[in-house]
Amino acid sequence: MGKTILDYSLIPLGLVIMVAYHIWLLYRVMKHPTKTVIGINSINRRFWVRAMMEDVSKNGVLAVQTLRNNIMASTVLASTAIMLSSLIAVLMSSGSGNKSARSFVFGDRSELGLSIKFFSILVCFLVAFLLNVQSIRYYSHASILINVPFKKMCLNHRHQHLSTEYVARSVNRGSYFWSLGLRAFYFSFPLFLWIFGPIPMFLSCFFLVFMLYFLDVTFENGWAGGEEGGDDAGREDEDKLGSQNQV
Repeated sequence: MGKTILDYSLIPLGLVIMVAYHIWLLYRVMKHPTKTVIGINSINRRFWVRAMMEDVSKNGVLAVQTLRNNIMASTVLASTAIMLSSLIAVLMSSGSGNKSARSFVFGDRSELGLSIKFFSILVCFLVAFLLNVQSIRYYSHASILINVPFKKMCLNHRHQHLSTEYVARSVNRGSYFWSLGLRAFYFSFPLFLWIFGPIPMFLSCFFLVFMLYFLDVTFENGWAGGEEGGDDAGREDEDKLGSQNQV
């Protein structure tokens, strides 16, 4: 009974730590994007799209190759996720009657508990697969839109600016979905360790959040307009990124 209590206490606590960190990260990305790696990359991607669309005849091949590399990265993650999902489904259907392996588990050792653990891992990988598929979708759309010669088709500068922003928004959304898919892979590590008990799962949640903090937060100005535009330009880009995230 005492070991089961650990599952009921440490598992929710570990999940709360993970969810609370990502809620805080979402707030930082939306309100202070220049202080996060995700926000800085989003601003620089918008500048990159604008530069690529300035001269489509010269930069078209470079833009398509760059987006193709991103599509390949998303494809690899999606293929890995669906392969691992199939493996977990096979393990769930075959069952696990090896009691000697369960001796390493410090916590709930019931069949129901093991099924819940495998099902959680399965859902995690399926979510990662769907997110990476959406990333491929947006990158595929952007690879076509980025080569459209808007300057030759329309003389209205405002329409050209809106078209550029639309392409940049598609590229950013593809990157957001890729990041979320990668987060789903990160989230699978604590779920895997949950098989061996609630203590490894809780410790992995704590160390994973500690590691992600240093990967997500930046302590220096790394966006392209930081030295030229000053604080006013930085605030303007923060407002634009915040409005894009709310769309």
